[in-house]
Amino acid sequence: MADQKPTFYITSPIYYPSGKLHIGNSYTTIACDAEARFKRLMGYDVFYLTGTDEHGLKIEEKAEKLNMQPKEYVDQMADGIKKLWKLLDISNTKFIRTTDDYHEAAVQKIFQKLLDQGDIYLGEYEGWYSVSDEEYFTETQLAEVYRDDNGKVIGGKAPSGHEVELVKEESYFFKMSKYADWLLDYYHAHPEFIQPAARMNEMINNFIKPGLEDLAVSRTTFNWGVKVKNNPKHVVYVWIDALTNYITALGYGSDDDGNFKKYWPADVHMVGKEIVRFHTIYWPIILHALGLELPKEVFGHGWLLMKDGKMSKSKGNVIYPETLVERYGLDALRYYLLRAMPYGNDGIFTPEDFVAKVNFDLANDLGNLLNRTVAMINKYEGGHVATNTTATTEFDADLQQVATSAINEFTALMNQMHFSDALQAVWKLVSRANKYIDETQPWVLAKDESKHAELSAVMGNLAKSLRVIAVLLQPIMTKAPTEILRQLGVSGDKPAINELRFDDFPAGAQVVAKGTPIFPRLDVDQEVQFIQNKMTKDEKKKGRAAMEDAKKEAQSTVNEGKKPIRIEAFDKVELKVAQIKAAAHVEGADKLLKFTLDDGTKDGRQILSGVAQWYPEPDQLVGKKVLIVANLKPRKMRGELSQGMLLSAEHEGKVELVIVPDALVNGSGVE
Repeated sequence: MADQKPTFYITSPIYYPSGKLHIGNSYTTIACDAEARFKRLMGYDVFYLTGTDEHGLKIEEKAEKLNMQPKEYVDQMADGIKKLWKLLDISNTKFIRTTDDYHEAAVQKIFQKLLDQGDIYLGEYEGWYSVSDEEYFTETQLAEVYRDDNGKVIGGKAPSGHEVELVKEESYFFKMSKYADWLLDYYHAHPEFIQPAARMNEMINNFIKPGLEDLAVSRTTFNWGVKVKNNPKHVVYVWIDALTNYITALGYGSDDDGNFKKYWPADVHMVGKEIVRFHTIYWPIILHALGLELPKEVFGHGWLLMKDGKMSKSKGNVIYPETLVERYGLDALRYYLLRAMPYGNDGIFTPEDFVAKVNFDLANDLGNLLNRTVAMINKYEGGHVATNTTATTEFDADLQQVATSAINEFTALMNQMHFSDALQAVWKLVSRANKYIDETQPWVLAKDESKHAELSAVMGNLAKSLRVIAVLLQPIMTKAPTEILRQLGVSGDKPAINELRFDDFPAGAQVVAKGTPIFPRLDVDQEVQFIQNKMTKDEKKKGRAAMEDAKKEAQSTVNEGKKPIRIEAFDKVELKVAQIKAAAHVEGADKLLKFTLDDGTKDGRQILSGVAQWYPEPDQLVGKKVLIVANLKPRKMRGELSQGMLLSAEHEGKVELVIVPDALVNGSGVE
């Protein structure tokens, strides 16, 4: 049909539900949502897919630790992720779970097809495997290796820092090597396939040119996954199970494949840079082997980092989206994430930067522009927006030119998913409109009756500017644009972005009297402290876990016949995390070691402990993090000052210091 809308298919990665999603995870989904909303406003029929990747050894182990069945665990996690996407106003068309029956059935068909045509074969795999990464590594790919006395490698760490284990098992393999030359040719013929372009060079130089090895695509050492239909001791591994979600969600491999015929190939797979390799090497080869078209683009965005590196629960530097939405509103979070992440590169989240962007960009620039405009239209024009006046000022043409440029730049940049730059284009208009107020000085025009037509034109131009801003911001923010249009009296007017014009302000608009500020200004010190406190939430949880261990140890002692104490007495003990900076024997005291500790204070502290016989080489403890009792009265021992006590545990006659995770911050309390 001639009037049929063009289609646009965009996907986020499907998330691994091994833990709670943080703002770094949320960025990808919000970015996809912004692009999906933009394309709808450009007249496209959009299919937006997101979901969860629910199989694998890590899920099986996680469920076992929680005394749950894997399906019970992933059901719970998937529900939580769906609730989060609802909170973030994600407009996905479909949410796929790799435990969905239709997906599992399609995966079995796909696997069998590849097996039947000789692209998959049965062999034996031996190599290093990281459970956390769900990935195999050769010895040369390991970031760190452990060797025995004979130099044999007995373990190591993956590039991610996670431990690896040696795996030897029967496995099905996909003949990736067979397609290496084809893939290189495809890259060269389709330079737009991988974005940003620099990521293509990474794939070629780091993974393809060194030699593309055949890929293990099944496992026999765990059960939680899609079984190979004709050999059920094998579980289909993540590369076929998870990656094929992009086509099974559309009905590929089923009788109901109408959406597949309509929307495939995908216009964009948006993924984090850490999984670009899987989407630009394994996935295109699988699709090619199946005789299917490849996605038009794989976009690998950077990471949202913290000051101390990648966001990680083990580091205790995680901030969750719920925290920011509940306190600052959804639009503040969506704006910040899309503004703070430069195209293709890493962004850095700090509480100071977040609060600054809310205050300066949203409250001062946009919010103040709306507040001033609405107040002046009410005061000087009785709330009526004049749209047909012929009066002009010397500043009108430039304002209109900036507005037109903002529309054109925003459209072009959003088509390329340059979200931060697109927002910068809108803020050029926000800044120009604020400057326009200062240039035209409506409060001066209002004092001269002969300038009334000019005043009306100025008010109309400000309303037109705000309407353009609101329409452009609709893909980014889901609340504020509607409120801006409501306060301008044109809440029913939501033109498509490709039809947006500066002068097309609806006639007869009546602005809302006493419009409510859409972005209240924040107290910088108070809000920075609030966010910092929330970021240390995980550390405090770990501290509480350590305290529970200490309580159990105390109770164990009680059970051996010592008099119990009340919890009130225990709560008086101040436990803190400290790092050992130096450890040495105390002269003339066989049992004592002297510890110099970083306890988060300027000068640190010194503690003496009678553990010398169990640590004959005390310098091996340097760098370890321990728990100390920080509020004991200092005392002298063998002429040395001891400012507290180190927590230790006794087992089978041996005493060991209580060592805590490196992620805990020096000086953090144990509650």
